[in-house]
Amino acid sequence: MVVLKANAYGLGIEPIAKALAKAGVARIGVAEVREAEPLIKSLNIPIHVLGGLTKPEIPAAVALGIICPVTSYETALAYSKEAGRQHKQAKVHYLIDTGMGRLGIPANQAVKIIRRAKKLPNMVSEGIYSHFSNANNPHHPKSKEQLALFKDILSQFNKEPFAVVHMANSDAINNFRPSFFNMVRTGINLYGVFDLEGRRACKLRPTLALKSCLIAKRILPAGHTIGYGCTHVLFKDTLVGTVPAGYADGIPMSASNSASVLIGGIMCPVIGRVSMDYITVDLSANPHARLGTTVVIVGKSGKKEITVEDWARIKQSHPYDIICSLGNRVARVYLNE
Repeated sequence: MVVLKANAYGLGIEPIAKALAKAGVARIGVAEVREAEPLIKSLNIPIHVLGGLTKPEIPAAVALGIICPVTSYETALAYSKEAGRQHKQAKVHYLIDTGMGRLGIPANQAVKIIRRAKKLPNMVSEGIYSHFSNANNPHHPKSKEQLALFKDILSQFNKEPFAVVHMANSDAINNFRPSFFNMVRTGINLYGVFDLEGRRACKLRPTLALKSCLIAKRILPAGHTIGYGCTHVLFKDTLVGTVPAGYADGIPMSASNSASVLIGGIMCPVIGRVSMDYITVDLSANPHARLGTTVVIVGKSGKKEITVEDWARIKQSHPYDIICSLGNRVARVYLNE
């Protein structure tokens, strides 16, 4: 299953879903009905809502044939009643809280609730799943505890096994090899990106680049300040370039006076504070850069590369945050188009 929630992490769910469907993915997971609706209408593969559904979402979810999450007996009852009203069968997967503490049937109540829910009419109990809270560390006690809880629940349904069993996200795919899953869910690995911690068992290459261009270059004198707050003062006459990309486009404020971008394969330091629409860079190492030249913020230029993970370290965050922060005005360009 490919997980394309939050508009495929902000990268554009419909073109990415179509490309992945063509590549042969088994299923698609999203966070809510609004994300699932356009995919149901354009693709002929199962679409799951992985999080919780609110009551107003249930009629549309059942009508569209979305595979719905059971997070409590009450939600199972609501699916059953709505499916009966629509003369349909609601297909469901049971979400088990084995330790994430966020959503799902508590593990110690799961067997009782599932057995009760499976007796409800108009409902097909196809699958069961959980979610790791520390998947980038297979040796963490919580990871082992979660696996043991999930395996124990599955063992109590040996005579009526679930067709689809899943727990592993991208980090877990790289760190675990349990034999009792028959599906995995990948999200950030789709873009050739890993979490900052944990193993990198999959051989991936980045599919994402973020680019802008050089729109100004000027020699500014020694003593000239750069940007809001005057956080950078030129100690000598310096060739300064301006790039139309700022924190509104996803460049973190922490890049101020600390990050670099690639221009013609040369690293050019960001000087001054990142503003909403612009960054300024020191062009001393690349004085021949022309106006309009491509500026690589994420991606390769020549033999050098700046990765999403590099930006995550600068921001002291994680790669998901970097991708999801790319602003709406950044044009999404899909190479296969």
